[in-house]
Amino acid sequence: MSPDVTWSIGELAERAGATVKTVRFYSDRGLLPEAARSGGGHRRYGPEALDRLRLIRSLRTLDVPVPDVGRVLERDDALEDVVAGKLRELGSQLTVLRWREAALRLLQDCPPGERAERLRLVGSMSTPPSTAAMAGFWRRWLPPRLPARLVAAIVDEAVPQPPDDPTPAQVLAFARLHAFTSGPCTGDDRGQPEVHRSGEGYRPAVLYDGLREAFALASPDLRAQRPPHPGEALDCFVSAHARARGTRDTAAFRRRLGVQLAAEPRIDHYWQLVAELTSPPSGPREPTPGAAHDWLCAALDASDPRPGRRTREPSSSTNC
Repeated sequence: MSPDVTWSIGELAERAGATVKTVRFYSDRGLLPEAARSGGGHRRYGPEALDRLRLIRSLRTLDVPVPDVGRVLERDDALEDVVAGKLRELGSQLTVLRWREAALRLLQDCPPGERAERLRLVGSMSTPPSTAAMAGFWRRWLPPRLPARLVAAIVDEAVPQPPDDPTPAQVLAFARLHAFTSGPCTGDDRGQPEVHRSGEGYRPAVLYDGLREAFALASPDLRAQRPPHPGEALDCFVSAHARARGTRDTAAFRRRLGVQLAAEPRIDHYWQLVAELTSPPSGPREPTPGAAHDWLCAALDASDPRPGRRTREPSSSTNC
């Protein structure tokens, strides 16, 4: 075809299988440059406009926005970025649809008497679900004066990310976790455990740095499903509490700590819901900080040879 040939807007539309309105729309936005104007001032397009129009329509079929189409036409390297962006957007949309589907199946499969309560729980969440309430819960629950970097690390480890393709059971666990962490704290102490109220000289940053190390040391035992036992992880755990209070790790301190921790259920309800949300279809669960803390408390109890020692009490379902 001669490069000198030109077509009217109607001829170009017919060759491309488009409407005149479509061609005019893209032309008005500068995506289809004119080759010339007729003597009567009508637009004329060259052969390159046909290939360009076909490319535009292909991109629009993939729901690429018009501004991004313009970027692709102007820069050869823009297509990769545009495609990557659309894939991210589509992934988010698919996640929303999967959560909605799982929530609907949760309502469909539950007994009629539970449907209203489950609908209330699911309806209180955003879609896709947000973990902001859980992060806020931890920031309230952690002791004051913690360094920002330590708070960020603890929150990152303690707040589970919602799965992209949840089961109905995971939707229910997340909804319950969201409701649990969204509720108001009750009591004058805002739900703070006793170990957060250790008096003058207490250094919370020392405690939580040490606890994170102890949890990491205990994790291999939890993965291997070994029973709680004395060892490096327990020593690190007790040492963190002792150093935070400016005292030494002694047998008497361990006895006092065991009683104190037994009186503080350490938000077991939160970790139970996290376990329901994150449990794999098969195989052992990945240890959470809550599971590691329970294991270390049990190891501390087991290391006390006295008869009648106190053990940890079951947690309540209060908000804090």
